[in-house]
Amino acid sequence: MAKDKENEVEPISEEELIELVLEAQKEALEKARLERLSGIKKQKKRPRSVRLVAWIMAGMLLFSTFAVIFEIYSIPAIEFIKKSAALSQQDEIKTYKKAIVEVKTNNGKGTGFSISDDGYIVTNEHVIDDALTITVTFPGDGIYKGEVVESYPTIDLAILKVDSENLPHLSLEKSYEPTKGEQIYFIGNPLYFTGIANEGKVIDYTLLQDWEDEVIMLDAPVYHGNSGSPVINKVGNVIGIVFATTKTEEYGRVGLFIPIDLLHEKLNLLK
Repeated sequence: MAKDKENEVEPISEEELIELVLEAQKEALEKARLERLSGIKKQKKRPRSVRLVAWIMAGMLLFSTFAVIFEIYSIPAIEFIKKSAALSQQDEIKTYKKAIVEVKTNNGKGTGFSISDDGYIVTNEHVIDDALTITVTFPGDGIYKGEVVESYPTIDLAILKVDSENLPHLSLEKSYEPTKGEQIYFIGNPLYFTGIANEGKVIDYTLLQDWEDEVIMLDAPVYHGNSGSPVINKVGNVIGIVFATTKTEEYGRVGLFIPIDLLHEKLNLLK
């Protein structure tokens, strides 16, 4: 088992860039909408030369912005959307996605997944930490108020409950020992998207600073918002829960997931 105690969980530079661009776009659209609603009068026309310079500057800024995005971001954002579209044509992926939920709080959003037909949801503890309100959205079954049943900060897991029945849910593998190179799926709500399916490969165990339990590294495009995404093996069982990324000397940037065994330990205590 490969251990790397020097690993520290770090933010993702690529997704930060995309978030800033999308947020700026969102703010600009909202400002334009408010201006239309308030009936703001158009300003007097500026001289043609001034307007021409302004348009040229705006065009250069727009070009440079997208040049930076496509050069630095290098299409991984577009690629993971394309990959999701392809995977989502598979019947089993369509079935899995029904049990993947969006967990929203007053602080932000993340991913969770249903593990029973009567409303038990698994997500990361950091997704719901200090939340005043929690809403859980199923893609085909509506929006529910979420209540925290238990949270386990030391392994970054939380169990939520919604008041409903006959909900779609995923099956949990009883135990999991990582096999290097094993192909897996994971589904979540990265960046500003929802229900994004992707795939990756299992690497091995690693031990993070300040953690007592080992977690598992994942060679996969994990982004902010994937926190709480289930890692699903090829037979359709959940083998772990995505919670972060880290950078290693040997593998570079990798995703991290909590092995299903740790979740089972906590679920057994609830019985």
